[in-house]
Amino acid sequence: MADTNKILTAEEEQKLLEPIEAHINEIQKKIDALRVSGTDEVIARRNHIQLVREDKNISKDERPKLIEKDKAAIAKAAEIEKKNKPEVDRLIAEGEAYLKEHFDRDFFNKVKDSCAAAKAEAQKKNQALVNQITKEHQEALSKLTDKAEIKDENYVYKNKLFDAKMRLDSELQDIKSRQHDAFSIRYHYIDMLRLSRFTFAQNRAQKWENYKYNFNVKQFFLKNGLYIVIVLIFIMLGIITPIVKHTSLFTMNNILNILQQASPRMFLALGVAGLILLTGTDLSIGRMVGMGMVTATIIMHKGINTGAVFGHIFDFTGVPTPLRVLLALIMCIIFTTCFTSIAGFFTAKFKMHPFISTMANMLIIFGLVTYATKGVSFGAIESEIPGMIIPKINGFPTIILWAIAAICIVWFIWNKTTFGKNLYAVGGNPEAASVSGISVFAVTMGAFIMAGILYGFGAWLECARMVGSGSAAYGQGWDMDAIAACVVGGVSFTGGIGKISGVVVGVLIFTSLTYSLTILGIDTNLQFVFEGIIILAAVTLDCLKYVQKK
Repeated sequence: MADTNKILTAEEEQKLLEPIEAHINEIQKKIDALRVSGTDEVIARRNHIQLVREDKNISKDERPKLIEKDKAAIAKAAEIEKKNKPEVDRLIAEGEAYLKEHFDRDFFNKVKDSCAAAKAEAQKKNQALVNQITKEHQEALSKLTDKAEIKDENYVYKNKLFDAKMRLDSELQDIKSRQHDAFSIRYHYIDMLRLSRFTFAQNRAQKWENYKYNFNVKQFFLKNGLYIVIVLIFIMLGIITPIVKHTSLFTMNNILNILQQASPRMFLALGVAGLILLTGTDLSIGRMVGMGMVTATIIMHKGINTGAVFGHIFDFTGVPTPLRVLLALIMCIIFTTCFTSIAGFFTAKFKMHPFISTMANMLIIFGLVTYATKGVSFGAIESEIPGMIIPKINGFPTIILWAIAAICIVWFIWNKTTFGKNLYAVGGNPEAASVSGISVFAVTMGAFIMAGILYGFGAWLECARMVGSGSAAYGQGWDMDAIAACVVGGVSFTGGIGKISGVVVGVLIFTSLTYSLTILGIDTNLQFVFEGIIILAAVTLDCLKYVQKK
């Protein structure tokens, strides 16, 4: 039962807050007086310097003089600020100590109890209303015999129940907002005392409160349901594997193997993620890998190449090994970037869908490489090369560090550069981006070129990891893995939505799943079934989120 005596009115809440507010305001006045000639002057002068630099009406000769004058004033004010800092810090500490002692006890806890009582009262009233509506409905039904009238009465009954639920939800949201607003008052006072320079603990407390306030169960499962299911799958695999294979699945050796396999694929997923961000895709990734593997293997081959390219036998044994390694990387990047640039040009210039331009690329690359090499494998590369590129240090495979470097670089490009911001803008709404002055052609070409560079790196690393064995058929199906990893990681085909962290998670999920199923001895064809189901679920959730936004 709700205790209605605990329910406070807005006036009563304000009355509880008045002594706290009065005390903090007194402290704030003292702090403001100390800041007038110090901190406030520093802020004002810095703002003035910025205005002077941006004001085109000020002459070039006058501008340095004004800035120099402001800098002199800043130096003087900074001395006053430094002098007053101990007293300001003492007053801030006094204010925070007062809030810690009085805010919860004298105000917030009472508001919290009031909200709990108001919530219980609202639910009680709602239940009484529902019971009344149901009773009236049953009475109305008992008097009706016509099917159409009964149908109409049932319709009216459902509408009344829906209206009651909506009213309850609105009341509960208002109560929740009251408690949240009461919580925020403490940090409003601290904000004034500290000039928004919150401590780590204060920032975390506010973030946690905001998370609780905005938390929605339906949205949570819509956003994270797939990951929860995948985690449960891995838990199940972790339980089944020791029983079936008498070995643990999540050993350090297995984890490192998964990370090794994921590292080259990370480059491919990071590349195609940029295209998906532009509502595109790339069907040629697997063939790019095959082309890159053949190119790198030919250059880094152990001895004279046994296979020919257009009838020509290559021999790079006279070139120093470090130069061969570098040349292989450069040629891989050149070839992959050339082909992605071609697809990008047709996509950007003629508004051709990337599905078509990259499918054409896929056919051209596979046809050229297969025809040139007759489809043969070029064998192993020099045995010392993997140790140069991806050595193992105390059992740790450094190929993982290459992937981490790629993740950091692409994250920086996406989040800290103008190109990255334009990428999101064009992906979200190309027409609006174009009107705002962004070159859609340049951004699209940039995304394809970046993808080509990443494909080249990925193929080169895969060649080193596999010690060669390059052939035109290598990489088949990798395009689907890369695209699937992005989709599962939350990079939306609707455009302009996606994070690098999601791409990383997606790659790790698919690599781990494939590795785990292989250890269990699951047929490769059935593995495709698992991957297909996960992709379907991921895209379905993505579509549901998009439909809700619309």
